[in-house]
Amino acid sequence: MIAIRSEEELAHLRHAGAITAGARALAVKMAKPGMTTKELDTLIHDYIVGKGARPSFLGYGGFPASACISIDDQVIHGIPGDRRIEEGMLVKVDVGAYFEGYHGDCAVTIPIGEVSPEKRKLTEVTRQSFFEGMKFARPGYRIGDIGHAIQTYVEGFGFSVVTKYVGHGVGRALHEDPSVPNYGKAGHGVRLQKGMVLAVEPMVNIGVPQVRELSDGWTVVTKDGKCSSHYENTIVITDDEPEILTVAPEVL
Repeated sequence: MIAIRSEEELAHLRHAGAITAGARALAVKMAKPGMTTKELDTLIHDYIVGKGARPSFLGYGGFPASACISIDDQVIHGIPGDRRIEEGMLVKVDVGAYFEGYHGDCAVTIPIGEVSPEKRKLTEVTRQSFFEGMKFARPGYRIGDIGHAIQTYVEGFGFSVVTKYVGHGVGRALHEDPSVPNYGKAGHGVRLQKGMVLAVEPMVNIGVPQVRELSDGWTVVTKDGKCSSHYENTIVITDDEPEILTVAPEVL
């Protein structure tokens, strides 16, 4: 069942979204060469807890950290640890915060220092593909219209969208109906209605779209070992343009 959120619920979701986006902004600011992914995760954890919330991912399905931190060919669900961030890497940070009974969810790809032109383009295309999808995140359109717009934009640059993993609804649970693929046919899928809250999250690869899961049971990598990028926001469908709920406060 797809939830239609009331104005009271949306107020809670905006607060959770602001905390989540603040944690993402902190990660962008603090990620530096020489830092371990665990050190970055600790900063994210402390920020979320300091805002009176709790990390949505910590303990979710047994996940052992507060953020998913994935590097280069790691697509999603990277487990923070002793690996050090280096110049030229793409570091993907996916984070959620749970506040007053509701979740926020967002992600970003952080280029570390000088990255290759191909990595830079990948990052830019992935982010813009989200906003291409937002052109169709309005009442009357369908889920497939969002995915079709994302896929068409991405493939126009010679990149590929990951099809095994998709976006989702967000609310009292971190993952709710409906599924929100980053691919699809225009005019197909669930019809969008005012009050739906969705996490739209393009995952884009330089090479083939196929991925595989590592033996740790979490980390997903590209099948061909080429780089991947990830960008995500939580949005709500309104009467007009969608509202992005994961908007960072001006002061961290």
